[in-house]
This record gives sequence, structure tokens and C-alpha cells, in this order.
Amino acid sequence: MLVALLAAAGVMGVTAAVSKRQDRVAVVDVAWGSSFVAIAIVLALVWPDGHSWLLALLVTIWGGRLAWHIARRSHGAGEDPRYEKMLGGPGWHAGAAKVVVRVFLTQAVVAFIISAPLQAAAIADVQWWPVVWLGVLVWAVGLFFEVVGDRQLAAYKAKPRESRPKILDTGLWGWTRHPNYFGDACVWWGLWIAGAVSLGWVPGLVTVFAPIAMTFFIRNVTGAKLLEQTMSQREGWSEYADRVPLFFPRPPRR
Repeated sequence: MLVALLAAAGVMGVTAAVSKRQDRVAVVDVAWGSSFVAIAIVLALVWPDGHSWLLALLVTIWGGRLAWHIARRSHGAGEDPRYEKMLGGPGWHAGAAKVVVRVFLTQAVVAFIISAPLQAAAIADVQWWPVVWLGVLVWAVGLFFEVVGDRQLAAYKAKPRESRPKILDTGLWGWTRHPNYFGDACVWWGLWIAGAVSLGWVPGLVTVFAPIAMTFFIRNVTGAKLLEQTMSQREGWSEYADRVPLFFPRPPRR
């Protein structure tokens, strides 16, 4: 547990220094996925076996892609209004102690908590290898929704505003209003299955709070519902929301 916490704290500490230099708190979003990569790799280095390295590979693919995607998307952008609202002011001007505690320390602790299945896998032996591969399958479904959803959104935004539909409602965006967030949740349910459930029922039950917490936050707190506060102001959004579910996908319907 201490190893995982130190890994997350190290990534967030470096990110805080970069953030202070750039005077932009939102760079922490790039470090979110990277913190899990650091945790998984450090655990695999300290307790090396095939299972830990498999999980490290899965986390690195997911977290590395997410960090790269956010860094590219936010390049040249200003401060994220979410952090200004959270801190009660523009970035570091709200006070260094407040920024460190509310943003960087909080995210390090949350990453440490969410990584519980990885921690369990580092110190226990696999009991059911077929369950590991079931978890990999769920992880792959989640990664598919994230990658394809992000690409479809990027292609939509690349079209001239006057010639594109008011709302993106094709592809995966016709199945769920937030395919990338749903994919994120699937990734962590897959890592829980592959990492903790494969060790036995007790490790699975003890760590099930991790994917539940991740799903709750990205659906109800920091992800889907927060984004919809602004998206719902778009023309045609009500009709789109009537047809397409918020989070869990279903086949498109008229």
C-alpha cells in the first residue's frame, strides 16, 4: 500500500511543480492516467510475476493513451473552469496550499484507493486464470469505447461548424451520450476482475469498492453529469437525450 501511495504522490508532486510553473491547474488531468501507470509499474517491479506485469501492461496502454489524448486536446488551452470553481479563484492565485490539498493531494489519494485491485494482485497468487482473461476482455471493451468514441468526437469537431449536425448522434454516440466515460468505467471493472477477482472471492469482495467508486465519480461527479450541465444548453439536446441513454449503452433507436 505504501509503495502505491508513494508512486501516486510522486507523479502528482512532479505535476504540481509543472502546474505552478505554467500557472495552470488543469495539467493535473494529464497526470491522472499517468499516476496509475506509475503505480502499476512500481508494483510489478517490487513484486515481479507474470500477473503483475500483465496488469501493468493493461494499465500502461490505458493510462498512457489517456494522458496523451488529454495533453494533445488541451495544448494551448487556458485554465479549466472546473478548477476555478473548485478553488474559488483562477488557478494558483487561490493559494498554493489550497491547490495542493484540494487538487494534487486529493487526486493522489483517489488514485491510490482506485488501484486497490492492482495492489492485491501484487501480493497474492492467481487462483483462476480464466477469470484473468475474462477481465482482459472487459478491459478491451472499455478501451474500444474510449478510443473509438474519442476519435468519432474528434472527427465531428474537425468538420466546419456550419456544415456539421448540431449534436453528434452517430456511431457510439448513438448508443450512449458518453461512450468515453462508459469505456473508462469498463476498463476498471476489467482490471478489478483480472486483478482481484482472479485471486479468489475474498480479494474480489474486499476491493470491489474501487470500480464502484470509479464508475460513480465519472458518471455522477467529475464526468458525464458535470459535462451535461453545459452540453444540455445546445440546440436539439433534449431530443437527443430522449433517444440516447446517459451512460450505459443500448442500440440506437428513433
